[in-house]
Amino acid sequence: MNLAQLTIPQIQQGLKDKQFSAVELATEAAQFAAAENPKTNAYITLSPDRALATARLVDEKIARGEDAGALAGVPVAVKDVIVTKGVRTTCGSKILANYIPPYDATAVERLEQAGGLVVGKANCDEFAMGSSNENSAFGPVRNPVALDRVPGGSSGGSAAVVAQGTAVVSLGSDTGGSIRQPASFCGVVGVTPTYGRVSRYGLSAYASSLDHIGPFGRTVEDAAALLGVIAGRDEWDSTSAAAPVEDYVAACRQDVRGMKIGLPKEYFAGLAAETGDIIAAAVETLKSLGVEVVDVSLPATDYAVACYYIIATAEASSNLARYDGVRYTHRSDSSRTLAEMYRNSRGEGFGAECKRRIMLGTYVLSHGYYDAYYLKAQKVRALIAQDFARAFEQVDAIVTPVSPFPAWKLGEKVDDPVAMYLSDIYTITCDLAGIPGMSVPCGATPEGLPVGMQILTKHFDESGMFRLAGAFERARA
Repeated sequence: MNLAQLTIPQIQQGLKDKQFSAVELATEAAQFAAAENPKTNAYITLSPDRALATARLVDEKIARGEDAGALAGVPVAVKDVIVTKGVRTTCGSKILANYIPPYDATAVERLEQAGGLVVGKANCDEFAMGSSNENSAFGPVRNPVALDRVPGGSSGGSAAVVAQGTAVVSLGSDTGGSIRQPASFCGVVGVTPTYGRVSRYGLSAYASSLDHIGPFGRTVEDAAALLGVIAGRDEWDSTSAAAPVEDYVAACRQDVRGMKIGLPKEYFAGLAAETGDIIAAAVETLKSLGVEVVDVSLPATDYAVACYYIIATAEASSNLARYDGVRYTHRSDSSRTLAEMYRNSRGEGFGAECKRRIMLGTYVLSHGYYDAYYLKAQKVRALIAQDFARAFEQVDAIVTPVSPFPAWKLGEKVDDPVAMYLSDIYTITCDLAGIPGMSVPCGATPEGLPVGMQILTKHFDESGMFRLAGAFERARA
């Protein structure tokens, strides 16, 4: 068996034909991950025993002739901001370096009920704050496509494990592009579902009104299958939606003739030439499939970066206040008073990027600045959502680049946080509006660096997104 090449349908067929067992898949995945991880540092913690325990249950169900689930025997990695009962969950931070959660996130619970094998916890930027996966307390992740390059962030580990083949699919989280951007940089599929489509219960909060859990896969259908398992209403998350979950895999196989897509002019300014050429070629492919292309405008896009970094940091400053050294977090040993213990524990436990965002967020929420910054950002957010609503009255989907440029070299932007923040310009609007989006591989630069095409659709129209992505993937095969 070549785990690095297997897709979910191939695993299902292999189990059915008894080419291999789920236990053999779990064993192979654990060994492969342990062997490959020194190259990329994509996993923080491996969980071979947990994967084997689930694999045995899958094999027992198959032996009894029962349905073992849509993810039966499929090795899955989980971003380390999503809690896993009994398996260390660090959020990429020193402050949670030894935290063992007492419960599973709803998304993890559902994927294991469907037969998925959790092989490990994927490395990530600390508390999901970053665009390059260089902010982890456990070291940066390297892009499997080019080891001297970043994999993107903050879900860089989740993208890297799928790209290197140590997991067939994985879970990431997206607050401002943290699924789609690493998917683009690593040449895999990454999906950000509609806000509320997937329960956030068990996702360590960065910015609660922007956070999403979503899947990575090597193919569009694999990502669709994983989303179909984890989506749906959850009584533990009041923000999860009761909207019906459609058959996303079936949507991937539908014809796209007659669909209308929009190209927003604001997303094609400032592109690196090589990225622009690849996206233009992808649009021509869509045209050849019978898709109609029209120009649209999303004028509030110019304000998106400022809007996002005010709202996200404000919510982060509130959410991260709970890590105080008193309960389950790192506690400083060099403190004489309670005030010193708070200050030293947070000072020692948080990295530079977390501290930067906490200070920014505290500032914009402070007396005298709330109206000038936070309230104004919320108004701009409403304008961005209105832009998309108007555009979707004209088109079925919007197609854009994921990033202005492909993966940059490790260390290249570390000392320039503003340049790093601007790399999110094409992805953050999706999160601010709460609409679904995905990155689909559409080519590579002359250096061999992957480039992704972003597909955006209206709220809860993941099926339309998968329909377009599936047809495009088949056309490129």
